[in-house]
Amino acid sequence: MSATQVLRSLALVALMATWAIAAFFGSTGQGRPDFNTAVGAAPFVAVLAMLLWRVRHPLGMAAGSVLVVAALAWLWPSLRQNVGLLYFIEHLGTNLAFAALFGKTLFGPGEPLITHFARIVNNGVLSGRQLRYTRRATLAWTLFFLANATLSALLYALAPPAVWSFYASLLTAPLIGLMFAAEHLWRMRALPPEERPSLAQVAHAWRQRATAKGS
Repeated sequence: MSATQVLRSLALVALMATWAIAAFFGSTGQGRPDFNTAVGAAPFVAVLAMLLWRVRHPLGMAAGSVLVVAALAWLWPSLRQNVGLLYFIEHLGTNLAFAALFGKTLFGPGEPLITHFARIVNNGVLSGRQLRYTRRATLAWTLFFLANATLSALLYALAPPAVWSFYASLLTAPLIGLMFAAEHLWRMRALPPEERPSLAQVAHAWRQRATAKGS
């Protein structure tokens, strides 16, 4: 990685860590309600902004931006009174969206998501071991995100707000990191060295897919 890429990655990690800490305090009602609401709404606004960017038509982008701002202004008093619910919807929705992203590729005529990435890395040629592993890895990530969403809902409904907030805001990222580590150890046992992609190859596959979807 170049120095610019390293700095960009570190800045992204710092931004995510800062958001997680702010989300923890905001979802438990600490701090100013308007600031907490803004932090909670930021992921939704970011997703909408990315969708608007794909419109590619200035008038459509402008109209969509006006609608987003108007909707946010209209909903702000309600969001301000239900900050904890806003953070819960964001956490639950993110995990369900990722579960759907991985899980939907396990059905139908297409290939599992990780199999698709593996084909990009391996120039379209996969062994039987790689096909079995990538399908099972896709299923494992689907179940991980479903379990994360289920636990989030249970804690939100049954546990004190601080317990749910600690899990959702501060533990989710480390759990994803542990899942990556567990998958790496599994991959080392399931595949011989010549069939294991490097981290750089996986990152390149993600970038290729993002570029293809954005074009």
